[in-house]
Amino acid sequence: MKGANKQPLDIKNPGDLRNLYQDESCSMEPVKQESNYLEVTYLEKLRTSLKDMSLPAGRRNFFTVVLITAGTAVETIGFRQYEFKPNTIYFIPENQLHAIEHWSKDIKGFHVIFDADYFLLCLRNQIRLHFYPFFQPDKLPYLQLSVTEADIMATLFKKIALEYNNRRSVNDDLLVRLYLNVLILEVEKLYQHKMDKAAIDIPRRYQLVVNFKKLVEKHFLDKKPVAEYANMLYVTPQYLNDTVKEFTGRPASSFIYEQLITEAKSQLLQTGETITQIASNLHFADQSYFCRFFRKHAGIAASEFRYKHATST
Repeated sequence: MKGANKQPLDIKNPGDLRNLYQDESCSMEPVKQESNYLEVTYLEKLRTSLKDMSLPAGRRNFFTVVLITAGTAVETIGFRQYEFKPNTIYFIPENQLHAIEHWSKDIKGFHVIFDADYFLLCLRNQIRLHFYPFFQPDKLPYLQLSVTEADIMATLFKKIALEYNNRRSVNDDLLVRLYLNVLILEVEKLYQHKMDKAAIDIPRRYQLVVNFKKLVEKHFLDKKPVAEYANMLYVTPQYLNDTVKEFTGRPASSFIYEQLITEAKSQLLQTGETITQIASNLHFADQSYFCRFFRKHAGIAASEFRYKHATST
């Protein structure tokens, strides 16, 4: 992996991705939002804008889905290098180590990136992205498709691209969100049929990180201190935090906070419950503490977040 001995780049949003990897002459319309965004690009267009065909490793703070219809790509996802051929769809989870090693000159297909907030707004009672097997770091991050399956996927990507490019404003994207949801659900069906039991070998210390994140997904409501998770994993809090930070670049506590914020956002957007009720649902002692927590970690007041998205959807 190129630059494996260097600190991975922290890629927080599409703007960072563009600045780090794409040529200044790139004509693609930039995504300006720091959150709640999607960007769809044709691979052949993206390839011509890349500064270099062998790019340093980075951790993307968003999810990526790529469909290759022609040509090949060699990429490192996590701790393994893969060569992706035509009729392959592959996935890069949020915060996963990733590097582009090489894209062939004849590559064609689709490249979609989106953050957790964007997907959260697709439908009520939306499943968390981390629960899909193809976004889990201990499962294979790709699917080899039949010609018919690839055609179906390509049609969905084209619909996402068409509706994305036909938006009259940033918030005029209901069909984009719905087609994204259909794409993820169709991929889930194929993955469960073909690959759901296909685990991959990962370093033992990284397995601790994977197990920690799975425990957080199950217990974030009733277990908030890192020490409680360390106890369940039979390690010290310091060792757990150091290991999580080594492999993700983030402290262990940030994953607990992230789950709480995601659940809070879900309830703010998808229920009519008051902020006091939501604070209680999330096991906060009182509303004021919840509001301070939400503003600190989401960068916006809970009431403002609810109003902003209620008026934009």
